[in-house]
Amino acid sequence: MTTPSTSTIRTDVCIVGNGAIAKTAALGFAQAGHSVTLLAPPARQAPAAATAPAVERPWDVRVYALNHTAHDLLASLKVWDALDMARIAPVDEMDVHGDGADGGSLGFDAFGARVGTLAWIVEDQNLNGALDAALRFAHNVQRVEGRACELTCSDSGAAVRLEDGRRVECALLVGADGRESWVRGQCDIGVDYRMYHQSAIVTNFACDKPHHGVAHQWFTGSDGIIALLPLPGNRVSLVWSAPETLAATLMEESLGELAIRLGAYADDILGTLRPLQPDAVAALPLALVKPHAMVAPHVALVGDAAHAVHPLAGHGMNLGFGDIVDLLAIVRDREERRAIGDERVLARYARKRKEEVLLMQLATDGLERLFGANLEPLRVVRNIGLNLLNNMPALKRRLMAHAMGKSSI
Repeated sequence: MTTPSTSTIRTDVCIVGNGAIAKTAALGFAQAGHSVTLLAPPARQAPAAATAPAVERPWDVRVYALNHTAHDLLASLKVWDALDMARIAPVDEMDVHGDGADGGSLGFDAFGARVGTLAWIVEDQNLNGALDAALRFAHNVQRVEGRACELTCSDSGAAVRLEDGRRVECALLVGADGRESWVRGQCDIGVDYRMYHQSAIVTNFACDKPHHGVAHQWFTGSDGIIALLPLPGNRVSLVWSAPETLAATLMEESLGELAIRLGAYADDILGTLRPLQPDAVAALPLALVKPHAMVAPHVALVGDAAHAVHPLAGHGMNLGFGDIVDLLAIVRDREERRAIGDERVLARYARKRKEEVLLMQLATDGLERLFGANLEPLRVVRNIGLNLLNNMPALKRRLMAHAMGKSSI
């Protein structure tokens, strides 16, 4: 019997990462008939399991606005129905507000998009919990915990060496290890990196008035971008992309003081906001990360390892799910003579993702630059632009289709 320090694990696909994108990719390849090794960092000491009903659990400050691409992928993997539906809120409408007293406005709604809902707000713990449960029943997925220290590639595939001496050999390695991707670095893939000098302040509030499934976003100019997303019941989730100095101030203040600040924008719409959990708040530094490639020999990047964008559109996670959909399809449709990590197969994946990723990068970065500038003439022009776009239904439908992951609506 081999010892952990000398053992070699051979698998079709090795996925490096421990987030929702990594777990979804593992399920996707496993259900396509491939053997999968999910390589994750050593687990931290887990807190005692909660015994209270799900509805009494604290609300997670990390939430995602999942679009139709994400929904359909999770449904096909039998994960969507395993989610706690009582903790998911559909987004039926989105209202975008410009800055200043004469700020422009732009509205999207499910009726105009000819769909039942625009998106779904799902907590990180809800999504990861359902994925973990699905992985426990996936017989051809094994989870390996350890710290990777070396990645090498040969004609036959890729190999990851762990600090304890173990090796994972695979035909295809998928880097799903986030914005600071170790896999990307091992492949010597360069990146264009732009720090936004902003942090996303995330927390949750109860509101006096019903939100009616409407997501609100305010481009405030000097104070950044504020989004209030619907949660079940009279609750909303805050994502405030704030400049660093303001973000530091917000983190020093109480959530009660933060609620008062938000009242200037939301009181007329949602009534008084009250913190759901007094100490549940986080600050997430924001950056644009544009790797020079999404693939390397026998390696494909997905999720934030392949592209990290500003959260103002709420589609960073959705881009990752789109990566998985396209990678699975291209591997499935490859010629029989080609291995799953074949250079031409992975090149097709990179080409397939190029347009969608580039459009989202340009859109999010461009909007951040446009609405972050405090020049008065530019402020007037951008608010006029919002109003003009709001009165162009054909263009609005194209924007909604792209946001939802659909070719057309």
